[in-house]
Amino acid sequence: MISYYKSRIQFAEKEIARNSKKANLYSVLRLVVLVAGFIIIYQSLQFEKIWLTELIFLALIILFAWLVSRQSKHENDRQFHADLKKINQNEIDSIESGQNIYSDGTPFIDSEHIYTSDLDIFGENSLFQLANRCSTKQGNLMLSSWVSAPAGRDQICGRQKAVEELASKSEWRQNFQTILLFSNNITEDPIKKILLYLKNDPVKIPNLLKLYIGWIPFLFLGTAALSFFVPKVFILLIILAIANLFIIQSHESKIERTELLLTKAGKLLSKFSYSFKMIENESWQSGLTRELTGELTNNKTDFFKGIKALSVLISRLELRSGILIGFVLNVSSVWVLRQYLEIEKWKELNSSNLEKAFNVLATFESLTSLASLKANHPEWTFPSISNADNYTLSAIGIGHPLIESDIRVLNDFHLRDEFKIDIITGSNMAGKSTFLRTIGINAVLALCGAPVCARQMEITPILIFSYMRIRDSLNENTSTFKAELNRLQLLLNKLKEDQKIYFLIDEMLRGTNSVDKYRGSKAIIEQLISKKAVGIVATHDLQIAHLEKEYPDYIRNFHFDIEIINEEMHFDYKIREGECKTFNASILLKKLGISIND
Repeated sequence: MISYYKSRIQFAEKEIARNSKKANLYSVLRLVVLVAGFIIIYQSLQFEKIWLTELIFLALIILFAWLVSRQSKHENDRQFHADLKKINQNEIDSIESGQNIYSDGTPFIDSEHIYTSDLDIFGENSLFQLANRCSTKQGNLMLSSWVSAPAGRDQICGRQKAVEELASKSEWRQNFQTILLFSNNITEDPIKKILLYLKNDPVKIPNLLKLYIGWIPFLFLGTAALSFFVPKVFILLIILAIANLFIIQSHESKIERTELLLTKAGKLLSKFSYSFKMIENESWQSGLTRELTGELTNNKTDFFKGIKALSVLISRLELRSGILIGFVLNVSSVWVLRQYLEIEKWKELNSSNLEKAFNVLATFESLTSLASLKANHPEWTFPSISNADNYTLSAIGIGHPLIESDIRVLNDFHLRDEFKIDIITGSNMAGKSTFLRTIGINAVLALCGAPVCARQMEITPILIFSYMRIRDSLNENTSTFKAELNRLQLLLNKLKEDQKIYFLIDEMLRGTNSVDKYRGSKAIIEQLISKKAVGIVATHDLQIAHLEKEYPDYIRNFHFDIEIINEEMHFDYKIREGECKTFNASILLKKLGISIND
């Protein structure tokens, strides 16, 4: 994919140069027309024909406006391709170094969550940083929810097909990201403001006033025209102007509240509208993408047109900020109140659809994020989602997605439609913790509809529960041991719920002495067995591995080995059946000059 991204960067650079040249040309032509226009108008005055001067002036205005529109188009195209270049460079950076211009999910870090903190789901060098391609706050929030809780089997399968389809539409996906990139750096949330306004109760305007507002432009213009022939009618024109200003003033608070909520939203809505247009105009095959598109067009009208209409209305409302133009429009047609009523009418017809539409947009952003994983890592596969009654978590060639592919070690692991607690023993640094995180983070990917870092995987919908990075807390006056007990209590509470829990425990009860640690660990595992709990326990304590003899039908032993060559440790990070026989603490201490007597 890197070669594809580089070719897209080259294409973008050519378009940037071409559009820059065109924009500069039209800028020069505007200046030429402006200077030439004054000269031509001056010359036309010598003919003493007002109609000719007016015609030339009108033609110059039209030509100047056309030049402005052409320059604006090329400037917009230049910005689009500059953003397209950023998008492609970001994909290269993501593949080569894991860097990402999108949020790494730091705001979603929750040390109390049942697995996200232990499995590096959010924050620097996290799964979210690797996958995220969401620009909007709604997209980020939705993607964070997907990786924070498992979806149901049908949802997962639906997302998988949609992700696979989007992964194959590289150009569409990139253009979609490019159009939305403007919102990646917006600190405030314009969508939230708009949705807040839409939830306000509709304002009731008397029907008589609505009728007056509808006819006043014609009445005012007619009176103005009549005043040329009957000067006394000019007094009526002044009365109408004062009445219009009074009407506007009496509704100023309503207008200001609307304007406050929708400030600067007009242009942003216009930008968002193109992303809706992209979704509506694309031909989709998967059930989920077709369903989402249907939500935008279920009123037999494209939502793109509706949101463009609202954008135009907001822009018209903002004309009131122009001192001269705003005054003329208000005294002649109660302009600002007219636009306010049109916005209220739009709100009444579309308020229920707008929130749904932005939810569709956020869903597409989230699916696009997962699709980027598949596009950038084509060797990753979509897992099979089992509907087995018991627990299934089976994988061939599974590896940790946050470890670089050239040093990543792949393992096989199989739990097929059964209840088991697996005990993993091994030396320090042999790979136990990394393996637990490998299982956990790939399960998170699998259960949100994403591809997994494995050659093959099958899994039942489960809820991962991790017990790994247990820390004390000075702020809460909590010791490590107390923090561990709290985590264990949370696990036991979760096991009471009607959901399949798969736990990952790394060295339980490390905050107490070795005797209590063994007795407590043994008691906990036996209670987990009694509750038919399923998961993995990684430990240095070989006595825990001996529980396999007491519970041969429920407990399995695995280990990570170490090879000592010339007193140097060599790890292959491959999981093996059985308990570990080789440990490295004495070797590490010996390197520090500390000898252990047998």
